[in-house]
Amino acid sequence: MTKKVVNVAVGVIIRDAQFFVCKRAKEQHQGGLWEFPGGKIEAQESVTQALARELKEEIGIDVHGSEHLLTIEHDYGDKQVKLEVHKVEDFSGQATGLEGQPSQWISWCELKQLAFPAANVAILDALAQQYDEHQ
Repeated sequence: MTKKVVNVAVGVIIRDAQFFVCKRAKEQHQGGLWEFPGGKIEAQESVTQALARELKEEIGIDVHGSEHLLTIEHDYGDKQVKLEVHKVEDFSGQATGLEGQPSQWISWCELKQLAFPAANVAILDALAQQYDEHQ
């Protein structure tokens, strides 16, 4: 039996060398861990359309532009995900957890201390190439 792959648009939101992260609800898959906001890509949507919609719904920002960072395919055993990760530095609005989820702006040093789902480790690795050298 082939597992269904969940396609997800993920936004690494950056402003003034700070990153915006949200904490997953305990009852969610990978609950209690921190994540970069985003959500499922619907059948008729492009990655950028899904990213803009999800970030508007989840954290209340309007995305004006994003840059592809990487694509991650990860098998959690119970579900498989394909993460289309974009850096979002061109946006308006105040990012906040609209679905009641804890959320915060944090520095690169703080970001590296948080617990993320396994699939997100590659995002941190990709960001490390850009941010570790600037510290």
